[in-house]
Amino acid sequence: MKRIIQDHQFKFTYSVIILPMLFVLSIWLVFWYETKFHENFHHLGIYPRETFGLKGILYSPFLHGDFKHLMNNSISIFVLLAFLRYFYRSQTFIVVVFGILFSGLGTWLLGRPSYHIGASGLIYVLVSFIFFKGIFTKYFRLMAVSFIVVMFYGGAVWFMFPEVDNSISWEGHLSGFVTGLAMALVIRTPQFGKPILYNWEHPNFKPEEDPFIRNFDESGNFNPPPKIKEGENEIKNYFTSSMKVIYEFLKSKN
Repeated sequence: MKRIIQDHQFKFTYSVIILPMLFVLSIWLVFWYETKFHENFHHLGIYPRETFGLKGILYSPFLHGDFKHLMNNSISIFVLLAFLRYFYRSQTFIVVVFGILFSGLGTWLLGRPSYHIGASGLIYVLVSFIFFKGIFTKYFRLMAVSFIVVMFYGGAVWFMFPEVDNSISWEGHLSGFVTGLAMALVIRTPQFGKPILYNWEHPNFKPEEDPFIRNFDESGNFNPPPKIKEGENEIKNYFTSSMKVIYEFLKSKN
């Protein structure tokens, strides 16, 4: 089973490192500023079902409660964004931007009346998208990436349910996971093509050269040429000549 893959896929570029590094650097700068100047930006987080809490959809991924929270999210964001940029380069910014927006909106709709902060929602978006998209494409390299993600982050699924840990935003995790699944279903990855099962699915296929297609006339009617019996053509060619032949019949003498 062949698959059409564009030549530019799976080539390392500096953006694979620079993009996650910039995102991680931004959340560290915010945390450093809060610590250095004794500021607290938690009020800029998502506050569910309140108009003033909508601004947190944009701000919350860059806010963290403590160093442990920041460290855990930084490692996951760096790894998952690098995976996303390397394997889904064309879809990277769509996944990140809409992942932040829709996971944040889901948190705003479902969350408890408290400020929800942290990049965990985006992390669950990335885990979900990379896992399901790899399965949906049925391409062995992307499926291998899906299983790697499951191996490292499969245990995180338990933190999408209430009462597991009341100190975390399970609503943000659940919203991120559902958002990632939805985007895996909706966002197309034409750079990976699809498995080629038949010759006519190949982009270089020429109908006029296909022996079966030639059996159809211009109107699409099946009109195969008459069958030639085995050996008939050879016999006909053997007795065909441009020379005039005169036959004389001699009477036999008894």
